[in-house]
Amino acid sequence: MTVLVLGLTLFFAPHVLRELGLRQPLKDALPSEGAYMAIYSLVSLAGLVLIIWGKSLAPFQMIWQPVYEWRSLSLMLMIPVMICTVAGNVPLSYLRKILRNPMLVGILLWSLSHLWSNGDLASMLLFGSFALWSSVKMCTLRAVVDVQPKSPGFIWDIISLLVGLGLYAVIGLYHGELFGVGVSLA
Repeated sequence: MTVLVLGLTLFFAPHVLRELGLRQPLKDALPSEGAYMAIYSLVSLAGLVLIIWGKSLAPFQMIWQPVYEWRSLSLMLMIPVMICTVAGNVPLSYLRKILRNPMLVGILLWSLSHLWSNGDLASMLLFGSFALWSSVKMCTLRAVVDVQPKSPGFIWDIISLLVGLGLYAVIGLYHGELFGVGVSLA
């Protein structure tokens, strides 16, 4: 469990710098924006690797028993998760204009759908921390003025939909190989 907690700490540390008032001082202390982004990316990536490794090492300690018959709700919730995740990574779409940060919405829905269907301690720690972080981040980013110089393009919504559905299908098919737990309705 220690590796998982270390990974979560490393991953979230650079992601809360703005909220802690440390982002700009760190940028100013480094020689360039590129140096800041390189360190930010390396620390986040190291955290992500440790999260994945730590989750696989964590002992299985059941805290509560998920309702087996309701697992299909998690599968259905993953459809907007994938669409929102893609929409958060494409140029301005109507979905981004409406949700402001569809990536964070996708992360929140992802974490809630996985909390719904996993009752072990490591899963609760992993998905609960992502749910908490994305909720806090959405609230704090509301205060940031979002300047959108271009008008949204409907094509990016179509791309988000198609790529999101494609990702949903691929991850659904290979979930067992990727994450050690298969998904099925049967």
